[in-house]
Amino acid sequence: MTFLEITEGPLWVLASSVFVLGALWRIVGIIRFGRKPDISIPRASALMGAIKGQFLHFVPHGGFSFRTLYHLVAGYMFHLGLFGLLIYAAPHVLFLKENVVGFDWVTMPRWGFILTAEIAFAGLILLWIRRISDPVMIKISDADDHIASWLTFLAMLTGCLALEESHDSLRALHMLVVEIWLMYFPFSRLMHAVTFMFSRGYTGAFFGRRGVVP
Repeated sequence: MTFLEITEGPLWVLASSVFVLGALWRIVGIIRFGRKPDISIPRASALMGAIKGQFLHFVPHGGFSFRTLYHLVAGYMFHLGLFGLLIYAAPHVLFLKENVVGFDWVTMPRWGFILTAEIAFAGLILLWIRRISDPVMIKISDADDHIASWLTFLAMLTGCLALEESHDSLRALHMLVVEIWLMYFPFSRLMHAVTFMFSRGYTGAFFGRRGVVP
């Protein structure tokens, strides 16, 4: 069995299993954590507050708009760019069809892949520069933040190298890095890609129903 066959076979099964089970474990833990009963008279619907909370924080508002502009732009560049690469890059669509979902969809052209990758790289680098230069970000960042950033960077970089299809070892290297990234994901701050929905929903529901104690 070749290195490529190992990374696209047993290691892929192991990494994806750890990813799914770890993510479910974290989600179940959040749900089971629960909250104290709220005995106040509701002012409005908690459900509508939770739904509103999901969308309200996609853009800053009030006096925070200018101060968060750098983070906002860099964040959208990285997250939307990475999403585009994961879902619409032709090699990913083919891999997902053969190993996960069993069907394919429209892919981005090669020039679109290159442009999207450049945007995602720029966003990630800008975010990391802010993390190591902003006094506040320096104080609240730890090794987990930097490991997550560098693992993501390496996954993207090896993916771009594998796109050339010049050697199977480049594809295998990309798969190996991605599998390490997948296994690290549920136990790191990368999990915020999932848990942000819970935090926004909880906060939105609280402020949506907030009333007065009878």
